[in-house]
Amino acid sequence: MANKTRVAVLGLGIMGTGMAGRLLQNNFDVTVYNRTPPKAQALQSLGARVAQTPAEAAKGAEFVISMLADDVAARAVWLGSNGALAGAAPGTVLIECSTISVQWARELASAAKTRGCEMLDAPVTGTKPHAAAGELLFLVGGSEETLARARPVLAAMSRDIIHLGPAGSGALVKLINNFVSGVQAVALAEALALIERTDLDTAKALAVLTEGAPGSPLVKTLSKRMTASDFAPNFLLKLMTKDLKYAIGEAKSHSMSLATATAAVDVMEKAISAGLGDKDFSAVIELLRR
Repeated sequence: MANKTRVAVLGLGIMGTGMAGRLLQNNFDVTVYNRTPPKAQALQSLGARVAQTPAEAAKGAEFVISMLADDVAARAVWLGSNGALAGAAPGTVLIECSTISVQWARELASAAKTRGCEMLDAPVTGTKPHAAAGELLFLVGGSEETLARARPVLAAMSRDIIHLGPAGSGALVKLINNFVSGVQAVALAEALALIERTDLDTAKALAVLTEGAPGSPLVKTLSKRMTASDFAPNFLLKLMTKDLKYAIGEAKSHSMSLATATAAVDVMEKAISAGLGDKDFSAVIELLRR
C-alpha cells in the first residue's frame, strides 16, 4: 500500500460511491468519508479505509476529492469542525467535484492556498452508470500544473478531462451545462404530457422528437425513462433544481436573467412539493400527468 497514490473521497452518494469504486479498481489507496457511515460498508469490503471525520480522511492523502450535494454540504466538509482542509498537509491537491456555485469554488481555492494546498474545481457530466464505469467527463478549473498532477487520478474515473481556465471555470461551465439540461428535461416533459393527452400515437409522435432536430442524447435518454415511468435516481430532481438556481444566481452577477431556467425551476419546485424531489429528474413529468 505504501507505494500507491493515496486518495480520500468525501461523500458517498450516487456519484461518489462509483468514483471511489473506480479508484479502488485502479489500484489507488483509498480512504472514504460519509456523513452516514453505513454507505461506506461496500467500499470497505473492497479495500477502502473508512474515516470518522473529513479531517481524518484527508490526513496523509495526496489528493482529496469531494462529491457532495451543494455549497452548504461542501463548506461543512471542507471548512467545518474537523473539516478536510484542517487535516490536509501543505501540498495536498483538493479536487472539488460537487456541482457548486462559482463563488464557493473561488472561496475554497483561496482557503486552499492559505493552507499551502492546491485546488481544482472539477465537476463532472454523467450520472450513476457513468461514475461506476469510469466514463465521467471532468470540467476543470485551476492551474495547468495542478491538473497535470491530478490527471492520473481523474483519468481513472473519466472518459475525458477538459481544462477550462482558472479557479471557478469548471464550476461555471457545469452550471451552464446543467441549466441547458434542466430546461430540456422540462420541455420534453411538457411535450410528452401534451402528446399523452391527445389521440396521437405516443410512440410515433415521440419518435419524431427523439429522432429529429430536438433529439439530443439527453432527450433520448429521458424519453425512455418518462415513457416507462422509471424514475430510479440517476440524478435527483432536487439537485437539478438546485443547479438551475445556482446558474440563475451566477447569471444575475453578470447582469443577465435566465428566463428559460426560471420557468423550468418553477415547474421543478412544484414537482418537488408533490413529493418527487428524491426521484430522478425525469420524474418531473409526473407532475404534468396528474
